[in-house]
Amino acid sequence: MAPVPDPNNVGGGAKRDEATTKVPSKDPKKKDDKKEDDLSEEDLELKQNLELYVERVHDPNPELQKAALESMRQEIRASTSSMTSVPKPLKFLRPHYGTLKELHKNMAESDLKKLLADILSVLALTMSAEGERESLGYRLTGSGGDIGSWGHEYVRNLAGEIAEEYTMRQSEEASVEDLMDLVKQIVAFHMKHNAETEAVDLLMDVEDLDLLLAHVDRTNFRRTCNYLTSSAKFLPGPDDMLVLDIAYMIYMKFEEYPNALQVALFLDNMQYVKQVFTSCSDLLRKKQFCYMISRHGITVELDSEMVADKDDRDMLQDIVNNTKLSEGYLTLARDIEVMEAKTPEDIYKAHLLDGRASSGPSVDSARQNLAATFVNAFVNAGFGQDKLMTVPSDAASGTAGNWLFKNKEHGKTSAAASLGMILLWDVDAGLTQLDKYFHSTDNPVLAGALLGVGINNCGIKSDCDPALALLGEYIDNEDSSVRIGAIMGLGIAYAGSQNDQLRSSLSPILNDAKAPLDVIAFAALSLGMIYVGSCNEEVAQSIIFALMDRSEAQLGDALTRFLPLGLGLLYLGKQESVEATAEVSKTFNEKIRKYCDMTLLSCAYAGTGNVLKVQDLLAQCGEHLEKGDIHQGPAVLGIAMVAMSEELGLDMAIRSLERVLQYGEQNIRRAVPLALGLLCISNPKVNVMDTLSRLSHDTDSEVAMAAIISLGLIGAGTNNARIAGMLRNLSSYYYKDASLLFCVRIAQGFVHMGKGLLTLSPFHSERLLLYPTALAGIVTLLHACLDMKSIILGKYHYVLYFIVLAMQPRMMLTVDENLKPISVPVRVGQAVDVVGQAGRPKTITGFQTHSTPVLLAAGERAELATDKYIPLSPILEGFIILKENPDYREE
Repeated sequence: MAPVPDPNNVGGGAKRDEATTKVPSKDPKKKDDKKEDDLSEEDLELKQNLELYVERVHDPNPELQKAALESMRQEIRASTSSMTSVPKPLKFLRPHYGTLKELHKNMAESDLKKLLADILSVLALTMSAEGERESLGYRLTGSGGDIGSWGHEYVRNLAGEIAEEYTMRQSEEASVEDLMDLVKQIVAFHMKHNAETEAVDLLMDVEDLDLLLAHVDRTNFRRTCNYLTSSAKFLPGPDDMLVLDIAYMIYMKFEEYPNALQVALFLDNMQYVKQVFTSCSDLLRKKQFCYMISRHGITVELDSEMVADKDDRDMLQDIVNNTKLSEGYLTLARDIEVMEAKTPEDIYKAHLLDGRASSGPSVDSARQNLAATFVNAFVNAGFGQDKLMTVPSDAASGTAGNWLFKNKEHGKTSAAASLGMILLWDVDAGLTQLDKYFHSTDNPVLAGALLGVGINNCGIKSDCDPALALLGEYIDNEDSSVRIGAIMGLGIAYAGSQNDQLRSSLSPILNDAKAPLDVIAFAALSLGMIYVGSCNEEVAQSIIFALMDRSEAQLGDALTRFLPLGLGLLYLGKQESVEATAEVSKTFNEKIRKYCDMTLLSCAYAGTGNVLKVQDLLAQCGEHLEKGDIHQGPAVLGIAMVAMSEELGLDMAIRSLERVLQYGEQNIRRAVPLALGLLCISNPKVNVMDTLSRLSHDTDSEVAMAAIISLGLIGAGTNNARIAGMLRNLSSYYYKDASLLFCVRIAQGFVHMGKGLLTLSPFHSERLLLYPTALAGIVTLLHACLDMKSIILGKYHYVLYFIVLAMQPRMMLTVDENLKPISVPVRVGQAVDVVGQAGRPKTITGFQTHSTPVLLAAGERAELATDKYIPLSPILEGFIILKENPDYREE
């Protein structure tokens, strides 16, 4: 229709109403006249016309009836195009709604009756009572026709009524076919008009998302899938998996393979991962997939179906095995110019403090040297050089061995292992350097060397399995410290690999009556790491039997808590699969029963954001119990583990933990700082930083220690100046207290981890994917911190090295088609959530332009600032392959 100056134009009408509103007169007789006068001439004419049509509809002559209904339809259609206020015709027809309904009831079946039903269906928009669903009722009896012609608002209202009607019919088990026909029309309308989110919502309500596949096209599939993947976090199971399945199919339909691969990894569905490889024929894109898989840290054996050519397959398997990680990380370090090795003193910056702490006698206390060992290892992690361990041994001074022997007994274990951390991911150099300690007769040194090999191989897979070959023979050594070194090394090196050879060598230890408790505890933990999230029955049974065999006295030991944790890790993020094991755990000795329960629950729902589980765990924290109970610690950590997956739940968990701090018992207060540290790991939020700073001066030293370690965790790898300052002040505040000072030093090591190039966050790919082994490493460290005094401050301080499982470079490195680094300009800024927003909103805000490689902080996103190259993955993190854009023209 041509744009006629429409008397019902809502915008104009509204303005005109305002202009002509008069002061109501005092005289009641004149009131009705006034009301008539209030309307402009056009409105008055419209009102009279409509009243005339209503009279004519009651006329016995069908011709007149038809003409009247047609005119009424014209008027309504002309006015419902926009919906900022109630359209005029609907307003004027309100008084006649009842009479028209009566008329419809008494009319004989005919086309006219259907036409009237159509009109009533629209009138019901503003007229029908809540919950009556009259609009839908009349629509179903009406003449059908194009649903969109009555305007958007009508369609949206219908969609709402369909959802209600569907739920009702489902409960009565009535047929829903007529509804589904209508749903198809509505979905088609929404998808054409950029309302993908509403189409998806309607289909979720009527449980038929498969319809989407027919309606998505090139223009709207991205927005649809974005909405699907982000809504999955808020849906109860099994709906969430279903939604992601649909997203996967849509991505595959439009050959958006990198996104499809991400969804496949999220679903942990190896069939889908394989399908992505087999559907895509481009070798370069397959290389990018391999980088994505290696970042997610799962073991994938490529077969001839996935990659046909043998040489190509070997090259791709190399990428999956993460052998390129060290090279890329060092490229980044050289580019940012931080290759220079740092000493612990460079981190402590004692000269910035006032006299008291620094002027004290500078004796080498074993505990301070141990702290320096860890700081040195964390700060120079992966750089391959430092100033304590890798110094070339000068024949005259013999420095290399010196640092090692500045540590006492078990301190030497951590010192030798720190070499593995410094040479992180560089397997060849690592094994060469550690080799000299293998011939040591000093057991702690040998144990450290074994652990060092494990750390060095962390996340790197290799065909010749060097770690297994070296460590396997020491698993049954008579010295328990050597055994622990070997077992823990294997756990770190093969985390997530589900290696059956290791199961057959580690499982017997669990049920060996002669084995000491600490060896059994570490064996359970390592098996949990190796089979993380695999729900492996046999491992679960071995650990359950080991738990049942423990005597009363052993159950009270601090290390016993690693047994339930090893069991929990098997079910990490696997939700319902844990239930059978949870039932068995109810039969354990009551000392450990609830601890086991909480640990299993929190691991199984880790990263799912399941609100009901958070409530269960909060309820556990609310109980005030006697001193002996230890199960509330894991419950508090569990709140953080479950809620950490999405921003909203995260903020709510932080608020709930504030309450827990105020009202909880002492053993709960000790866990709260650790939970806060997990929620904001490598993401220093100011409010959390302040809470932890307050707790770090707490009168209870355990709370203070936990808060200090957590300050290190939230700032891990960020070099955050404010946290570094806080820790410096704490080091002078606690300069007399060796234990607390040790914690401060460890936290300083965390904050400057990898000189600020690493992150501990277990999430990657814009917080979509949770990297299970990383979470396993962090959770293990936090469980150990629940009993600081006996584990970390005792002789098991090397548990701190479990954090290596979560260490990943927070970089974005662009490489060309031959996988050589190239430098291109990129914009890095705060990521903006654009799901369901109209148009093409910017995805980042407040950006700066850098040339790659670049660092990405928490919540940041990168996008290319040039059209010269096309990235092969839509999410710019880690290694990104760029191919030249054929359409690019130099300006």
